[in-house]
Amino acid sequence: MGATKTDLFTKKQNELANMAKAIGHPARIAILQQLVKTNACICGDLVDELGLAQPTISQHLKELKNAGIIQGTVEGTSVCYCINPKVWKQYQQFFNEFFTEVIVSDSKCC
Repeated sequence: MGATKTDLFTKKQNELANMAKAIGHPARIAILQQLVKTNACICGDLVDELGLAQPTISQHLKELKNAGIIQGTVEGTSVCYCINPKVWKQYQQFFNEFFTEVIVSDSKCC
């Protein structure tokens, strides 16, 4: 398998791609939406809310935590998760900058 050649791209391009990859699954989007909606740490309630199996949710939580977009704390035998506000703001800023770069004109291009 060949190298990904990420060195051909800017640091910001690589960061944005990694961010998109971290949230690039509908289950992860649903988890993030639930965490934002709850606006508090969630400890194990996601299975009931999302209807996914616990191992599936755990895997997606792991990916989100590795990306830094959520943070977790151990409370007894469970881990509680919430949005990492600093990283959430960074995602918001990066995606806002990315999507505002396109200037839409009235003329058709294709």
